[in-house]
Order: sequence, then structure tokens, then C-alpha cells
Amino acid sequence: MARNCGPFFLIVLLSSLLIHNSASIGVNYGTNGNNLPPPSQVVTFLKEKTIIDRVKLFDTNPDYLNAFANSGIAVTVTVGNGDIPSLVNLPAAQAWVAAHIAPFHPKTIINRIAVGNEILLTNDNNLINNLLPAMKTLHTALAQAGINDIQVSTPHSLGILIPFQFPSTGTFRPGYNLAPMLQFHRETKSPFMINPYPYFGYSPQTLNYALFKPNPGVFDKFSRRTYSNMFVAQLDAVYMAMKRVGYADVDIVVAETGWPSMADNNQQGVDVDSAMSYNSGVVKLVTSGGGTPLMPRRRFETYIFSLFNENIKPGPTAERNFGLFQPDFTPVYNAGIMRGQQGAQVPHGHGGHHAGRQGAHRNPVVAVPAAAGGKTWCVAKPDVSDTALQASLDYVCRSGLDCKPIQSGGGCFDPNTVRDHASYAMNAYYQANGRHDFNCDFSKTAVITTSDPSHGACRFAA
Repeated sequence: MARNCGPFFLIVLLSSLLIHNSASIGVNYGTNGNNLPPPSQVVTFLKEKTIIDRVKLFDTNPDYLNAFANSGIAVTVTVGNGDIPSLVNLPAAQAWVAAHIAPFHPKTIINRIAVGNEILLTNDNNLINNLLPAMKTLHTALAQAGINDIQVSTPHSLGILIPFQFPSTGTFRPGYNLAPMLQFHRETKSPFMINPYPYFGYSPQTLNYALFKPNPGVFDKFSRRTYSNMFVAQLDAVYMAMKRVGYADVDIVVAETGWPSMADNNQQGVDVDSAMSYNSGVVKLVTSGGGTPLMPRRRFETYIFSLFNENIKPGPTAERNFGLFQPDFTPVYNAGIMRGQQGAQVPHGHGGHHAGRQGAHRNPVVAVPAAAGGKTWCVAKPDVSDTALQASLDYVCRSGLDCKPIQSGGGCFDPNTVRDHASYAMNAYYQANGRHDFNCDFSKTAVITTSDPSHGACRFAA
């Protein structure tokens, strides 16, 4: 049945068009906290106090969707990774739309459905093989329900790219055939969603380059362009990868990007000042409308990660300190998103260094110099309990790194102990993320060694 196109629908449509053509600064609204304000207060705060005009949710919680009704704030909702295989079937997709979209839209402006998150790096073939079919089926289910203004996409880690030195050489990794998905985006006029995180790819030598601070820049000898920050370089690398397979016309949405204000160990560049520098730099770039060297004057809908510090979020300390605001709405720092706010400032009492991060769930993309001093490995501490090591092991294997070698039948399955498996996984993470000391912390369960832990046919990366 056709939808009623009365005055309210026209108002919603006009609001959607205005939002689409705006500066498009959004925020990821996570809810892993036991001290967070109710969503109705969050909506009022965003509307009255900030320039944020869109949010991205990590689920379809009806309390949050109802709270955004009639707010004019666009909402992206997320399909859980585990729900993807079932949504390949049209009846299941129709039921999902009927339960999670139709009761709220268009009073709540749901502009997009994100199908899972960083699926291609999960190494789960069931999810990977069903991702695009599920996206197509959801699109069909929306159309059959008479909903034609909600896009379907899925966010990607920049681990889908071959590590690059120059943005103009950006190329998708072998084995990732993204052309069919990009064709779907072209046909449905939906964006390719990416999660660029310079935080997970910087070195001490590239810190200012990552933080939008004065630096010599990186000259791309192939495109003859100079890059003054890593975020823009990552965007152009994605663009070039898309262009190489024939889809430069597909829009790009930055689904996540951010910088924590606190982490676990002493680490250069993890403090309130650095988080403010990065996120305010992103806001200025996006709101300027200037685009990038390879995509001039192109606007990027961008979602900062994240709205609040979330005190019960699992993982290292950094995961709980990506927020722009404390739960009482106090800014952690001035990121340039408050109405009437000028410049970037740290609120009184929030300056100085904080502890560094353990690491996180994306591989670095920009190539950086290897650490000096020979080979090092990251292994489990001898005095740590199996329970603590299991938590570290689970964290690494959920991050997208390949844990198949320590699964049954894998070359490093034996000895079949939590300690041996954790050492293999933590070392793989440490090596993949640049061999920084802070990448071998894992809540004090790991230690760096110069002794090769390889044994038999099991070879530890170095």
C-alpha cells in the first residue's frame, strides 16, 4: 500500500533534504555505560546545544528510536553481525523491517541501515558470504514495504586496503572482491561506508601528521599532491581503490573515526589535547566542504566516535574514553561541535597527559618505519591466570585478526593451552599494529621478549 504523502511527510522529506546537504557532522551513539543519561535528554541536548544533525546507533533499540521521533536528527541503525545470515531470506528481512523500521519511520528519520560492522575482517565465511545477499534482500524488503528513502550499507575497516605509502596507490587487498558490493551501492544510490582511524596507524614520527598539527606533509610522487594529515590521505586511498575497480562515483561515508583521551600505558599522543586536536581537525575539514586533493569540494557525511565515554565497555581503557562528552554532558574537550563555540579548548582541569592505549580492533593502513633494535615478540606473562589470558585471547580474535592457526587443525593449535594460544594471538596483534610497546599490554597480561617463541611448525610473526 502506498504511504500517505500528507503535510507531515513533506516536512520530514524537507528535513531529510536539508540534512543531506548540510555539513553532515554526526556522532556514534554507544550505550555501554551504566551512568548514561536517558535518550530523551540526549536528543534535547544534541538539538539545542550542538551542531550534530545525525547519529549512528549500534542496534535498533526502540527506546532510542522513539526518542529521536520528530527531532529532525537523522538516525542510522545497525543490524547485529549474528543476524546477517538469516536476513538473506526475504520473509526474515520483511519481518525485520516490520519490527525494527516500520513502527518508527518516518517520524524518526532513519536514513540508513548499517548491516553489521567490519564484516570482511571477521574471517567468518558465513558472515562474509551472506553480507551482500542480506543487504540486497533488506533493500528489497524496504521497497516492498513502501520505504524508499532508507539506504542499506555496511561499514568497512581500512584493513580492506593494502598498506600504502602514497594515497594514489590505494588498492583493495587481494581476495576482497568489492566490485559487486560497489555495484549495489551504485544501483541503490547508497554510500560505501568506511572506518578510517589514524589513531590505529600512527607512529611517533607521524603523530603530528595524524593529529592535524603542523608537519612537513607527505608528498605523493604519483599524484603530485601533498597531504598535511593522515585522515585525508586515508580517504583518498579508499577513493583510489574504488576508482581502480570502476566505482569512483559511489559516495563515501565516514561511519567511524575518533581519538581517545585516555588509555592504559604512557603513550605519546594519547591525552585530552591530542583527542581535541584530531576530532576538531576532522570537524573543521568536514564543515569546510573543501574535500580532499583527489576529491575536491566533495562533502563527506562523517560520524565521530563517540558521543559519550562508556564506563562498562569491554576492552582496554581507550575503548571507554573515545567520548566527546561525559555522561553529565560536560565536554571532555572542545571539538568545535557546540553551538557558538569558537576554536578548540580543553575544559578547566582536563589538561595534561594520560595513560596510553593497549590497541584496538583495526590494522594500521599507512606504512610506518619498522622499530629499530632487532626482532621482538609479544607473549603471555608467566604469572597471569588463564581467565585473564582468555579475555585477551577473545579480544584479539574478535578484532579481525586471523586466529585460524590456533584453532583445531591449525599449525599452532598444539600445545592446546590458553597460555600458548594467547601468546600466539597477542603477538599477531602486536606485529600487525606496528610493534609499539603499548600494543603488548593487554591489561597487563603480556610482555615483550627478544626470544623467538616459535616452536616446531608453528611460526610466530616478527
